[in-house]
Amino acid sequence: MPSELRNRLRLLPRMSKAQLLDLWQELYGKTPPPKIRRELMVPFLAYRMQERQYGGLKTSTRSELRHIARHLDRKPSGALRVRTRIKPGTRLCRQWRGKMHEIFVTESGYEYLGVGYRSLSKMARKITGTQWSGPAFFGLKKLNDLPGNPDE
Repeated sequence: MPSELRNRLRLLPRMSKAQLLDLWQELYGKTPPPKIRRELMVPFLAYRMQERQYGGLKTSTRSELRHIARHLDRKPSGALRVRTRIKPGTRLCRQWRGKMHEIFVTESGYEYLGVGYRSLSKMARKITGTQWSGPAFFGLKKLNDLPGNPDE
């Protein structure tokens, strides 16, 4: 962490509320929410300063957070299934009808036989010619976790 940023972060807890309000305006380009407590402003400002220094959340992370928020809006006390994350560079292998199929996980999705896909299920369909859950086909999801399984 650059020393200038480290020093600014260390100063935040000692700043007055008026100074924090000014800094909020500078960093966010708008006034803070009315009646926000000083104790809440400090971590928000610290995050924003680091975000500007190092960059914000990845698009995929923002998308996952929106997914979680939508779920919580619909079912505030409902169980949430978190999407499985596979790191780019991972190779998924599946033998189907005597042939080995390799899938490569990329930053933007998946690659099979040199063609990019955004969905494992589309690749499973291409391989099998039938409707499959991609995560189940490639062994990322247990078959008994799928909806409609008689074991449920």
